[in-house]
Amino acid sequence: MRINTTPIGREALLQEANNIIRQHSDYLQGMVANDVEQKGSVLVFRGEFFLDQDGLPTVKTTAVFNMFKHLAHVLSEKYHLAD
Repeated sequence: MRINTTPIGREALLQEANNIIRQHSDYLQGMVANDVEQKGSVLVFRGEFFLDQDGLPTVKTTAVFNMFKHLAHVLSEKYHLAD
């Protein structure tokens, strides 16, 4: 955890993350972050990855992965989990 980041609760962080997702130009219907954890100084987001019936990635999977990576980059610079 970096000293220059602000503590934030899990629910407040997920709400902010989902606002970012919905406003992003790469937003896809159903794309949502429903969990986050702190790994060192990085916030790791999780949610639906749009796998196919065999559990394999689809085109949407790449978009979701990139969105969660974007969230980690943007929000890890500002926050750390308080809970």
